[in-house]
Amino acid sequence: MRLRHVLVCVGALAPASVGVALGQAQPKPPRYEFRKDHDPDGIGKFYLGREIAQVMSHFGAGWLERPEREKEEHTSKLLPPLKIKPGAHVVDMGAGSGYYTFRLAGIVGKTGKVYAVDIQPEMLAIIGKRMKDKELKNIELVRGTETDPKLPAGKIDLILMVDVYHEFSHPYEMTEAMVKSLKLGGRLVFVEFRLEDDNVPIKLVHKMSEKQVLKEMKPHALRHVETQRHLPWQHVIIFEKKKE
Repeated sequence: MRLRHVLVCVGALAPASVGVALGQAQPKPPRYEFRKDHDPDGIGKFYLGREIAQVMSHFGAGWLERPEREKEEHTSKLLPPLKIKPGAHVVDMGAGSGYYTFRLAGIVGKTGKVYAVDIQPEMLAIIGKRMKDKELKNIELVRGTETDPKLPAGKIDLILMVDVYHEFSHPYEMTEAMVKSLKLGGRLVFVEFRLEDDNVPIKLVHKMSEKQVLKEMKPHALRHVETQRHLPWQHVIIFEKKKE
């Protein structure tokens, strides 16, 4: 009885470190941080030290389809090194106007499938109209949310994110959901403007360093396969789903 009384008294008076020693669970720090002073092109929300960028609205669809995009970004050189096979099930995450959606549809063919995911119905409407004009049947339009891309579990071979991930308002939750949708060995591909290169003419919060991408993927069941550096402005950072 005397020993029990001593322990109770210590528990009442001891600092938090003693509480940990006695096995008491401590609250986890919040996943995201909010700051009043931040980049005007960001949302004031930070994840692992990185400010999340504002989402490009559907009014920017014309910029995605600009004629000089090939010259600036060498877009025709992005997909071939990924070696996507006919019949594959792939995702154009944050598909926007469908710039890559239709290129992916041509690669996977009639036996494959492209999920065009976006949170803006206006963007999906643009893709839907073009699908109808082209009479394509291998594209599925998916309206995701800020935390869930609404993809089938364990069915996806590759998820392509072209200049998109840095705008996710909930990057941890979105990555968790995307990994769940991948097959074992399925790939998650980041195409991001290089923060390491001051000559890339893109706003800072719309760039990401390779180091930051690796840092943010560390909590998830992913393995870094390679980083491709053949594009003039972007790096292509590739992960695959591993066994947990």
